[in-house]
Amino acid sequence: MSENAIYLKQMELGPMQNFVYLVGDPVARQCVVVDPAWEIDTIVDTAAADDMTIVGALVTHTHQDHVGGSLASWGMPGRIPGVEELLGRVRAKVYVHNAEREFLQGFGSDLVKVDNHDTLPVGRLTVRFLHTPGHTPGSQCFLVDDRLISGDTLFIGSCGRTDLPGSDPSEMYYSLTQRLAALPDDTVLLPGHNYGGDASTIGREKRQNRLMQFASLHDFLGVMGGGRMRLG
Repeated sequence: MSENAIYLKQMELGPMQNFVYLVGDPVARQCVVVDPAWEIDTIVDTAAADDMTIVGALVTHTHQDHVGGSLASWGMPGRIPGVEELLGRVRAKVYVHNAEREFLQGFGSDLVKVDNHDTLPVGRLTVRFLHTPGHTPGSQCFLVDDRLISGDTLFIGSCGRTDLPGSDPSEMYYSLTQRLAALPDDTVLLPGHNYGGDASTIGREKRQNRLMQFASLHDFLGVMGGGRMRLG
């Protein structure tokens, strides 16, 4: 599909440098939003200004900074608006990996469980779900044409933390070096946070991102230590 056949907006929202994405078909005027945790008004207003209808919310993983919810588990007061507020504004389905369905409650029939290599049509586009565990058990990336929205699995020059509850550094190794490294080198990488820039390619990360270059799990774990990266 040609470049101008895809509607894609990358928005840096919230205090944690999150990237929220709108991606869809400019002919059908339909789009999905990826990880709508922050500034729901901005997300909805941006789509409306572009005459796009939000028909779905794709969840890379269920940490609060990506889906919203109470901050009590982080020892902080307050609440992030997130998916719940979005569904109060638009009619949309919420797509979450089957391994993390239990962490999203209260959405009833609006919640759709997906698995590795499932697909979702959005107008003429096809979104492919890629299960990439490591940061969380149900972490997933979204492949749209030649673009990969990677959530907290792969950042530019880094990867997501693996020292959190539910994380698994061994799974992260396989997600990086086998699942994502198998994609074409010219696949555009669009990460979940602005920790090293707003875009890269899989080929560039394979050449420059140390965490995609380990030949063995043993060596990878030696750098990750107990799950937290040690790059110094």
